[in-house]
Amino acid sequence: MEKRRVYLDYAATTYLDKEVLKEMSPYFTDVFGNANSQHLFGRDAAKAVAEARVKIAEIIGSKPNEIYFTSGGTEADNWAIKGIAAAYEGLGKHIITSAVEHHAVLETCKALEKKGFEVTYVPVGSDGVLDLKAFENAIRDDTILVSIMYANNEIGTVMPIQEAVAIVKKQNHRIYFHTDCVQAAGALDIDVNKSGVDLMSVSAHKFYGPKGIGFLYIKNGVKLDKLISGGNQERKMRGGTLNVPHIVGMAKAFELASLHREKNNAHIQSLRDGFIDRILSEIDNVYLNGSREKRLPGNANLSFEYIEGESLLMSLDLEGIAASSGSACSSGSLDPSHVLLALGIKIELAHGSLRFSFGKSTTRKDVDYTVDCLKDIVNRLRAMSPLFYQLPSKKTNV
Repeated sequence: MEKRRVYLDYAATTYLDKEVLKEMSPYFTDVFGNANSQHLFGRDAAKAVAEARVKIAEIIGSKPNEIYFTSGGTEADNWAIKGIAAAYEGLGKHIITSAVEHHAVLETCKALEKKGFEVTYVPVGSDGVLDLKAFENAIRDDTILVSIMYANNEIGTVMPIQEAVAIVKKQNHRIYFHTDCVQAAGALDIDVNKSGVDLMSVSAHKFYGPKGIGFLYIKNGVKLDKLISGGNQERKMRGGTLNVPHIVGMAKAFELASLHREKNNAHIQSLRDGFIDRILSEIDNVYLNGSREKRLPGNANLSFEYIEGESLLMSLDLEGIAASSGSACSSGSLDPSHVLLALGIKIELAHGSLRFSFGKSTTRKDVDYTVDCLKDIVNRLRAMSPLFYQLPSKKTNV
């Protein structure tokens, strides 16, 4: 009998929705023109791009000319941060971000530090939520940019973006606010008018769209230096031939995610909550990382004491279950998660953490199978652990 296959790594990527693939298909074969060509083949492609831009803008509450297509979230993050830094360094060289950002933001900030910029990494509380008091205290006269993620990619914590934006806008001098919305898009309402952000990064493959495509929202009036030169595409702001099939696919996927968000979230959160409840009640020495309430509907990040996360991950894989030991972008690293360490979690416990992320195709049987396997795997691995041997049982709390 073929082993059951369970995918619980939707935070890393999602499959391509069949409706999205159907929408994309003609633009690989029939409508194949370069969207910047002036002939009818190019105009047909340009029309599809324009329609996609309008569709995306309607979902986030922006104007179509504020949407710039990129290769994904990483490029969008790089462009937002480096672009603002280059355009406004004459006004100041101070940037504020959080200690739990995605590496696309953290590494970009570190690169700017080597060029003379100063970066303040604001801490979060033990629940993973941004410390707003520390954030407010970090703002200086020479601050030009704030970059705070909308929701964390590892622990799913949703950040108080509107409150943070309000704090920034109270200042007398101009500070631009960027948010990495890669995890939030499709799962949360990310209307830019409600949040008040100036720049926002989104990637399609997190909401059942194609990989290799994303967009950066740039509020009209915000000046940004180019990240990629080479042509007049994207209103002379980003060189490179437009990826028409993927742009069309992203717009369709975003439309579907927005249309079915409430129904999908109810399904996913119900499974997620049942999963967490079973784990915490049926397995000892387990901790839920991040806020129980202020988190994405599909995220469950758990620390299993006295076990290495990689051993647990490989054992689950042998049972046909896919999960993650953290961000997929840093899965090759043996270092403990910077996000978990920022929460104050001890290194050894951080090493024993896994992220389970649920999607619209996840079933109750998937969840129950995973919990049952986890119980057996945890007991087996702990029986081999010298740290766990003969220690008294310690029931856990959230």
